[in-house]
This record gives sequence, C-alpha cells and structure tokens, in this order.
Amino acid sequence: MKNVMGLINLHESHDLLREITKNRPLAAIPFGGRYRLIDFVLSNFINSGITNVGILSAGNSRSLMDHIRSGKEWDLARKRDGLFILPSLQTDNVQGAFPKDLVDFFNNLDYIRSSRQRYVLLSGSRAVCNINYEAAFRFHQEKNADITILYKEYSDTDVRQMTGATLLETTSDGRIVDMEICPVSARSNKLSLAMYLMERSLFVDLIDASVARGGTNLARDCFLKNLENLRIYGFPFQGYLAQINSVQDYFSHSMALLTPAVWQELFFSNGSIYTKVKDAAPAKYQQDAQVRSSLVANGSVIAGKVENSILFRGAKIHKDARITNSIIMQNGEVGPGAIIENVICDKDVKITAGKRLKGELNHPIVITKGTVI
Repeated sequence: MKNVMGLINLHESHDLLREITKNRPLAAIPFGGRYRLIDFVLSNFINSGITNVGILSAGNSRSLMDHIRSGKEWDLARKRDGLFILPSLQTDNVQGAFPKDLVDFFNNLDYIRSSRQRYVLLSGSRAVCNINYEAAFRFHQEKNADITILYKEYSDTDVRQMTGATLLETTSDGRIVDMEICPVSARSNKLSLAMYLMERSLFVDLIDASVARGGTNLARDCFLKNLENLRIYGFPFQGYLAQINSVQDYFSHSMALLTPAVWQELFFSNGSIYTKVKDAAPAKYQQDAQVRSSLVANGSVIAGKVENSILFRGAKIHKDARITNSIIMQNGEVGPGAIIENVICDKDVKITAGKRLKGELNHPIVITKGTVI
C-alpha cells in the first residue's frame, strides 16, 4: 500500500470521557499498561505499508506530541514522506456529535494536494484493533468504489457498544444506503470504525465543495450527504475491536486485556503494536507481593496484593495494599494498607495509607491526574 497516505483525525468527541481526557486528547489516553490509543492506528498504518502519515491535531495535544515525537518508534522518521503534524486553528476542546474537523482539513489542503500517493486512508483513534488494510484496499478496487468505510458487525446482544457511535446500513453487495451519526437508539448492528478509504483527488474535491456550502463536519457533510451521489461501500472487519466511547468502555476493554486470547489477537495478530520506548528496570516484586491475573509494566514496584488489574510504568504498591479490578496509570502510588476496587487512577495519583475506594464494575471510580487522596 505504498500508494496510500494515512490521515489520523484527532477531532473526536469525548464528552463521555471527560474524567480521563481533561488534560489530553482521546488519542493520548493510556491503554494496556504502556500504550496510548494512537499507537494502534499508527502501527496499523506502518504494518500495512503506509509511510506517509499526517495527524490532524485538535485541542490540547501537548501530551500526544510528546509521546509521538519524530515518529521513530513507528519507522516514520524519514527523509521522504514520514510523519507530519497538521496544526489546528481551533483552540476549543472537541465536543458534541459533530466536531468541526472539516475546516482544519481545508486549512491543510496544501499538504494533502502535495502528497504523491493516489489514495488516502482516514482514521480516528477510538477504534482499538489490529488490522492490515490490504484486504480493505483490494475490496475497494474490486468494487470500483468511490469511498469504502470499514465497519464491525455485532450481534443484537452487543447493541450497547453502538450507542452514540456511527451506524451503517448496507445492501447484500456491501453498498451503504444509510448512515446514522450518534443516534440515541441503535437501529443497526453495523458499527463504523471511522476509517475511510478513497482517492486523494476525490477527498480534496469533497472538502472543497463541502466547505464552500458551509459544511463543518467530515462524516456528515462529505459522506452522509453523498450516499446517493457516490458509490460508498462498507468493508466488514472480522477481528477484535475495542471501541472507546465512554469511561465504562475504556474500563471494560482494558479489563478484557487480562484474557490471554484477547491480548494475543490485539497486539500480535496482524503485526506488532509499537509505542514510545522508555528505558526502565523490570518490575520488582518484593517478598510479600501477591499478583494474580494482572498486567504489570516495567518500572513498577509491588509489595502488596494485586488481582485482575493493570499497572502502568512506575506504579508503586506498598505493603498490605490491595488492588482489585483496577487500573493504576504511570507513576501511580497506593499507600500501605490502602484498598481499592473497580477504580481508575490516572497518572501521578497517590492514594495515601489506609484509604478505601470502591466503585462498581459498570461504574468505576475515576481519580483524575495528579490527585492525592
């Protein structure tokens, strides 16, 4: 797929993730002990042979830029093509069902026009999966499609995962005949991954025409409004998908990583997932440490009991502390005798000695970054 350029759209609504996205964009949310959400789409691009990647920034992206740096970890620090940060003229955080991303695409048309690839593949960061795009690219060419949208088909019992997302309705041959963006009630079981494949020239024309008519949102004004005018097809993705739309989604999909089969498929099925390299000593388990069914990143020091939990780099669990069904992000610390269950502790959170915090599996407690309890 050397003839395809990748674009990552950070204009993603995160109204239901405000506790975690207060100081960062959705793409910078830590996930799986040592990764960020953007690691998955960047790794998917490079594993598919895409070497020209532009990131359309939005809101407060400082932490994300620090994580990505030159793109070296994803083999994108290149003299030709490579990684490009596309600035946003908007200072507000992304909110609502229809982020105003179209204006920023329009303001960066010079980069899109000057790229040498014929096709463009757009993706957000909330769809966490391991995918090689070559099959979707072949499907796009075989169908002679103008636009191909990747989607995941769920059973009726998984309808909760589709609430507040973009849903598709297709014919038997895969052509999309209807789209619903953030419906209150799900009326389809085909969840859009917000991944769009098309020719670059068509993408430029869609942006230009939509902005000229007052359009502000890419999905609504470029795709939804052109269902009858363009040949838009849906390509089904069959692998594991973690769609992060809310705090509960983030918590449940993080806990799913404790299942070895899920971990194996997400991180190795179609190539490795890469992230920023941080040198640190291996995790240290002291004499009284007890750890079961957990992910523990390097640099952690454990003297207490950890069960069904995820510890990020540099986490410290003191003696007699008990961690159950919880997520402790980077440099988090749980003091002696503290007990936490069903809790998400953001970076640099400190739980002092003897404290007890208990949430519910369907409603975890979130402790914001840098808080001391």
